[in-house]
Amino acid sequence: MDGHDAAIRVDVAVIGAGVVGLGIAWEAARSGRTVAVVDPAPGTGASFAAAGMLAAVSEYHYQEEDLLGLMLASARQWPEFAEPLGAGAGYLRTPTLCVAADAADRHALADLRAVQEAHGLDVRPLGVREARTLEPLLAPAIAGAFEITADHQVDPRRLVAALLAALGPDAVIRERAEALVWAGGAGEDPRVVGVRLASGRELLAGETIVANGMGARGLAGLPVPLPLRPVYGDILRLRVPERLRPLVTATVRGLVRGRPVYLVPREDGTVVIGATQREDGSDAVSAGGVYELLRDAQALVPAVAELELYETTARARPGTPDNAPLLGRVAARFAAGGADDGGGSPGARGPRDIPGLIVATGFFRHGVLLTPAAARVCVELLDGGTEERWDAFRPDRFAHERSRLDQAAAPRRTA
Repeated sequence: MDGHDAAIRVDVAVIGAGVVGLGIAWEAARSGRTVAVVDPAPGTGASFAAAGMLAAVSEYHYQEEDLLGLMLASARQWPEFAEPLGAGAGYLRTPTLCVAADAADRHALADLRAVQEAHGLDVRPLGVREARTLEPLLAPAIAGAFEITADHQVDPRRLVAALLAALGPDAVIRERAEALVWAGGAGEDPRVVGVRLASGRELLAGETIVANGMGARGLAGLPVPLPLRPVYGDILRLRVPERLRPLVTATVRGLVRGRPVYLVPREDGTVVIGATQREDGSDAVSAGGVYELLRDAQALVPAVAELELYETTARARPGTPDNAPLLGRVAARFAAGGADDGGGSPGARGPRDIPGLIVATGFFRHGVLLTPAAARVCVELLDGGTEERWDAFRPDRFAHERSRLDQAAAPRRTA
């Protein structure tokens, strides 16, 4: 959309044109709804830096069982999600190798494998010789490896381009979203009816989906604070000389003296190396981070030293207190002027949720992986409901906890 119409009305307004927002918009459009996506610079945030690992198994962290369920569900949905977009989306079913640089790293990966297998995940141990048969340029001194055939990859930049093309130019409003637009009052339940744009105009919608990552913190009119923190990561892109291609064919995720590093090969003869993880508030590329990534990548694949470093990028990923996304509706008790009938629990449905509003942000390391699941959950909510197991990710869960603690701490009157 060119942004000059006097009034814009759609079924669904999506704030944010990263991978998650575009994926949601595309699925909403495929469900037969009219859609508009609001973003001044589509695909230039965290999605621009992301490596695109679809690593539900190798990204598993201890005590994140709810998140693991969402990740596995999304990984299963990826082939169906990507197929209509065609090869241009950059989805590849290449496997992942988890590589240990020394004995301590091997023990750490083996311990994680035991937990992964306890959850029914398939992780195959490889000897050094077998690993180097699969990937000849791995260092001879590695201590071991594990193969995960279910962890694949996608090129997020190609995916963004494919989703924008599928939606069409008329679906994108290249403006900043300033605030949610509310209606209701005088006996009517408050509800969200659209978005106010930076130009002052309003985009009116039956449903508004907040999916702009860290940008959601600056959106006015949210009924609950979104506890997002910026977790910065440095990402390197390198060009592989013809004589060294392919550098690797699988995604290589390694531990080098306890530090994680990964190498993701692209079809165009480049490789992505990442990623640091820092919460120092700086969006500049860290020289120390670049040094550490190159050093550790070379410990696993020595030929990295012969590549051309052509791009360094840093972006903030939106983290939450429990590292799980904020995904779903918000209880009506948090709407301004909304009646608090004692309900609004995380399992509530229907009129206990604010009509017209869905939140989909806080995906941290997993935004690309979780895009199909986020899109499906949002479309299910548009249709009137979703699976109760995803209630663990409701965006109001921290506000509920704060409300409970405030009530517990409130002074009580005595007789």
